[in-house]
Amino acid sequence: MSLVIGKKIKMSQIFREAKVIPVTLIKVADISIFQEGDLIKVMGVTRGKGFQGVVKRWGFRGGPKSHGQKHSLRAPGSIGPTAPQRVLKGRRMAGRTGFQKKTLKNIEIVGLDKENSILMLKGAVPGYKNSRIKIQK
Repeated sequence: MSLVIGKKIKMSQIFREAKVIPVTLIKVADISIFQEGDLIKVMGVTRGKGFQGVVKRWGFRGGPKSHGQKHSLRAPGSIGPTAPQRVLKGRRMAGRTGFQKKTLKNIEIVGLDKENSILMLKGAVPGYKNSRIKIQK
């Protein structure tokens, strides 16, 4: 199992048999170990989104717009039981979102550009443009 470091260039698309396939272009140093159709494991760092509330961070529904609610539309609501008079660890609250290591398995290599040593991976890969991507065969 070889580990190759690459650089995410951009998202693009290719056309095959009257279908549009979204691809991510990755520049690698040695392209000779890869072949079209291989399934690989891709590791990267997700995009950071900064400090976010519970609706965006955890998918909470928020409160109702009416029925006496004033400023609690996107508030989390109750944060704990009455028995231990403290907030239990692991409670989902507002905070920094993203910028975490993410591993995607079984990503297909759709195409190769051997002249420029660029891999075309099917779908999206975590990270910003020009971010470092680890590829494991």
